[in-house]
Amino acid sequence: QVQLVESGGGLVQPGGSLRLSCEASGSIFAIYLMAWYRQIPGNQRELVASIEINHVTNYTDSVKGRFTISRDNEKNAIYLQMNDLKADDTAVYYCYAFRVVINGGRNHHNVWGRGTQVTVSS
Repeated sequence: QVQLVESGGGLVQPGGSLRLSCEASGSIFAIYLMAWYRQIPGNQRELVASIEINHVTNYTDSVKGRFTISRDNEKNAIYLQMNDLKADDTAVYYCYAFRVVINGGRNHHNVWGRGTQVTVSS
């Protein structure tokens, strides 16, 4: 079974920076798209940034210019560099993978990590 493990969350002051990491484990051949989502209690989970296997990226408007998503296909990992963090960025951040191609040809279409807490506060 494919697993996604996030790391790098924590407490940071407004204006500060954090770098999140997500590494996929398993017998993986390729992952078409990976993304970061976030969720706060009482709210629906929202897309923060996505990155395709060819490194094409998309960002939600609220993080454009502040966050940068990147991926390392060799490691089946993605990263989220978060700069100029704001209180509204406080959330649990989840790693997501779409169309995970397993060695042998089987695909997993939706895989979620367990999340990492990001808290932006003075």
